[in-house]
Amino acid sequence: MLVSQILKDKGDLVFTASPQETVGAAAALLHSRKVGAMVVLEDDETIAGILSERDIVRIIAKEGAVALTRPISTCMTRDVVFAQPEETIDALLSRMTDRRIRHLPVCKGKRLAGIVSIGDLVKYKIREAEAEADGLKAYIAAG
Repeated sequence: MLVSQILKDKGDLVFTASPQETVGAAAALLHSRKVGAMVVLEDDETIAGILSERDIVRIIAKEGAVALTRPISTCMTRDVVFAQPEETIDALLSRMTDRRIRHLPVCKGKRLAGIVSIGDLVKYKIREAEAEADGLKAYIAAG
């Protein structure tokens, strides 16, 4: 299965923030939106980074509560790893495992097309395995 198929089912909504927003405001947005990461956009279009729960935990552990007043740009991940719509689930699972990341923004050219989480990929991988098992059961039952 391709990433484009996941986005077709899931949708292309990506929560974003600006680098100037505070870490505290971003944490509140992550909580209220029930997501683990958001893409940080410069000028509402250029990807400047990605901010995850891990980034927030790291800066708070390092600086304490004062970190909540700092801009997102002080703790976001700048070296963003991307996915392309034509990539497979297996390719992304491998990349995410190797890099120890949980979210991949999906870009079509330079345009942000969506975001996938490791949970999204595992869900679709399980569906594939169940469909294959059902097919094998039907084959065996047919004799």
